[in-house]
Amino acid sequence: MIPLRDSVPSRSAPVVTIAIIIVNVLIFLQQLTLSPEELHFFFAHYGVVPARLQLSDLFTSMFLHGGFMHLIGNMWFLWIYGDNVEDVLGRGKYLLFYLACGIAGSLIQIAADPNSTIPNIGASGAIAGVMGAYLLKFPHARILTLIPLFVFFFTQELPAFIILIYWFVLQFFSGVGSLAESTTATGGIAFFAHVGGFLMGMLLIKVLPTRDAYWRRPELRW
Repeated sequence: MIPLRDSVPSRSAPVVTIAIIIVNVLIFLQQLTLSPEELHFFFAHYGVVPARLQLSDLFTSMFLHGGFMHLIGNMWFLWIYGDNVEDVLGRGKYLLFYLACGIAGSLIQIAADPNSTIPNIGASGAIAGVMGAYLLKFPHARILTLIPLFVFFFTQELPAFIILIYWFVLQFFSGVGSLAESTTATGGIAFFAHVGGFLMGMLLIKVLPTRDAYWRRPELRW
C-alpha cells in the first residue's frame, strides 16, 4: 500500500520537513557524481557500520541513500506525514525529534546485528519515527492509498491507524525473519531501524511538549 496524501492540512509551512528533503536530495545528487569505488568508500565512511561504529555516523548515515527509489520512497513518506508532526511539535523540537528517531533506529539495528560490516544508510529510521508520532496524534486521519491487486491498482481512503499499524507489523516480522539470514555478508533492508525509529517516535511524541493550540484540533481527538 502506497500513501498518496492525507486529509489533515498543516496550519503552518513545513519549513523543516522541506529543508530535510532538500538536504537529502542535494547529498544524493553529490553521490551521483562519484565513481562506484568512490561511492563504496563514501558509504563505508559516512554510513553506520555496526562492527566499527563511529558516533558521527549515526547522524551522517540518515542523509545517504542507495538509489533513486530509496530516496523517493523515503522523501515521499516524509512529505505525507512530516508536515503534520512538525505542525504539532514546532520546528525546533521537530528537528531534534527527527534526528533522535534516526539515531534510535540505527542503534536498534546495531543491537540486532552488531557484527555486520555492511554500511546502514538512509532516513528510514527517522521517518519511521515521524510515522509513529503521526499514529498517536492523527490516528483517524484519512490516507488516500494506492493499493495493488495483481496487475491492477485502485485507490482507497483508509484510516491512518490501519495503514501505520500494518506497516509497523510488516517491518517487525520482516526484521525477525531477517535474523535467520546473514546480513553481515549479504546486506539488505534495515528492518529493525524502522522498528526502533517508529517506537522512539511514539515515545517522544508522548513526552515532548506540543503546541497548546493543537490540542483543540478535532484531528487529535481519539
